[in-house]
Amino acid sequence: MPWVIAGIVVVALSLRAPIIAPTAVIGDIQADTGLSAFGAGLLTGLPVLLFALATPLATRTIRRFGPEATIILCLAGVLAGTVIRSIGPSSVMMAGTVLIGSAMTLGNIAIPVLIRRDVQWNRISSVTGVYSATMNIGSMATLLGTAPLAALVGWRWAIASWGVVTAAGLAYWILRQRRALAAETSASRPMVPRAAAAHNISNGPGAAAATAKATADRVRFRRVVALLVFAFCGQSAAYYATTAWLPLLLSETRGLAPASSGATASLFQIAAVVGAFGLPLLAARTKLWIATAVIALFWVTLPIGLLVAPEAFVLWAIIGGIAQGGGFTAIFSIIPRVAHSDADMATASARIQAGGYLAATCSPSLAGWLNSSTGSWNMPLVLVLTAALVFGIGSLMAVRIAEPR
Repeated sequence: MPWVIAGIVVVALSLRAPIIAPTAVIGDIQADTGLSAFGAGLLTGLPVLLFALATPLATRTIRRFGPEATIILCLAGVLAGTVIRSIGPSSVMMAGTVLIGSAMTLGNIAIPVLIRRDVQWNRISSVTGVYSATMNIGSMATLLGTAPLAALVGWRWAIASWGVVTAAGLAYWILRQRRALAAETSASRPMVPRAAAAHNISNGPGAAAATAKATADRVRFRRVVALLVFAFCGQSAAYYATTAWLPLLLSETRGLAPASSGATASLFQIAAVVGAFGLPLLAARTKLWIATAVIALFWVTLPIGLLVAPEAFVLWAIIGGIAQGGGFTAIFSIIPRVAHSDADMATASARIQAGGYLAATCSPSLAGWLNSSTGSWNMPLVLVLTAALVFGIGSLMAVRIAEPR
């Protein structure tokens, strides 16, 4: 278990941080490369879009090579993209960004498959929480460290320097894969395929009952996945809309200086660690559906609080941060309860993330359009509230179907 968690942690550190790094020095990048505001937005928006569009590639790669090899390809691609992005003009930067986004998609799909396969079912929520929290910690460390590094060595070296973390993760997984292959070769134990066992059952007296159970399980699996697609669309839309506009909202509605509004908005990111670790702890003491309901309530509280009592914006930012960290953990803790194989897990993860990240691509633009059309932040907050309700409804229905009674 410690080696599994260590492997997940080193991957998680590289699954969001490379997207965050340019945002800390975006002014320097625009001044040096002549990148437009739209192009600057693509440095963060394009990878998120690729999270949705490249999921079929990730699913095929996992089925052909397995999750370990897919993770190695992910880290190699992120490292190569990080280097490419830092060495050329704006067109080369975009090419590196496309490579980073495509490679990260491999890891996005492979890690839940690995957790489902190698972690005991009663610890899946905890390990998923570690995974989610580590992505947030890596993002925050990158956001805080890139600007000081750029002041010392320039923005190109600053955004490239985070590739050291990815290189360390790549080395870890290459060594892990080699040891696993060596152990597998030395063991050389004959294995009875599951298909053969299923065939024997199909010829026995319980054939009809087994077939009926398998059919019911497949229907249950499809229902849960459909509901989780719905839930992750809400989770992602609420998260990315809030991330994009919360600083400006606080600046315009509360009169905060840019530094103060940015610091308050950062609480939304930092508090995600509490949600990522808190949901598994609460689920272990009650039930996963109760923990999920608490997270859904927290998500709804963020926009309602900003609408009804905006003077308590610090409290709402923290509560919303807990919700977004816990929401991600809840969704990816439910899937393993209904997935019966690595292929099931990869398929479910791909469908859920494809839908969710498409919503994530659209929601910041929609929130911005609502603000400019109405001249108020009320409608963007209603959008976040709607997305939070979508998460709550979808996740609670899914967990009630998936959770053993």
